[in-house]
Amino acid sequence: MTSASETPRTTPDDFRKMMQTLSNWGRWGKDDQLGALNLITPKKRKEAAALVKEGVSISLARNAVKVKVGSSAPFEHRMTNTGLTPGSDFCGDIYSVQYHGYSHSHVDALCHIFYEGHMYNGYSQKEVTEQGAGKLSVIAMKNGILTRGVLMDFPEFFGVHYLKGDRPIYPEDLDAWEKKTRVVVGSGDAAIIRTGRWARWAAEGEWDIEKDSAGLHVSCMAWFKKKDVAMVGSDLAMDVMPSRVDGVTMPVHIVTIVAMGVPILDVCDLEPLSQAAAHRNRWDFLLTMAPLAVEGGTGSPLNAIATF
Repeated sequence: MTSASETPRTTPDDFRKMMQTLSNWGRWGKDDQLGALNLITPKKRKEAAALVKEGVSISLARNAVKVKVGSSAPFEHRMTNTGLTPGSDFCGDIYSVQYHGYSHSHVDALCHIFYEGHMYNGYSQKEVTEQGAGKLSVIAMKNGILTRGVLMDFPEFFGVHYLKGDRPIYPEDLDAWEKKTRVVVGSGDAAIIRTGRWARWAAEGEWDIEKDSAGLHVSCMAWFKKKDVAMVGSDLAMDVMPSRVDGVTMPVHIVTIVAMGVPILDVCDLEPLSQAAAHRNRWDFLLTMAPLAVEGGTGSPLNAIATF
């Protein structure tokens, strides 16, 4: 396996070639807005539902917090009526959340990332205005997502509590994980990558996320393209940070969303799922999620559910 000291450098030219060779633009037609979610067919949904043997469900969501975590905005929760409100027969409240970032569990819609003026399938970034995204918004996911989820638990695999930021995950690590677990990632799956971010947070407290966080090296994206995954997710933001790609901050996000048309599930809390999966020695499950139906939205806060 590649060590941290042997981290390969990826040049801007290498990255541009990757954007072309891994592209799904036009694969499902020039007007497509679903991207790799097209791979979640009715047959795939039925196969995923058949994975439920025990009926035990585990949330992948981090509890919404009212305090600031790193550079991300806190979740705002304001009560409008309470049990102490004179003459009130009900309680109510207001939620407000700037969910993109490193604090809140959320899904990125395909309009979330631009590259050289374009979004997935060649749509112009100018489709996104003050009124929201005219194309590729989260409304495309309104019918929900139900597919096979696969937890690729790398702290468990490496025998550590969590990965440090100097440990990128490489394609050979993905291959080794499949070999050890005998679980094969397949077409239409949602691959969920655990780095142990929240275990590290509990042990070490806050750190500079963008300068010292474990995640995927961009070379992994050819692996996921070959597997034909429908979604990817992680307990932070997918990308190893810093990225090891000259001049590109979040190359995994760019390739995944813009080139491949694969939505990303960010900032999951995978600690309970890790414990449940390890207890069962079972790494695949039914994954369900229902993003908010926001016309023009660039994503959605999310509580994804794994069911064994």
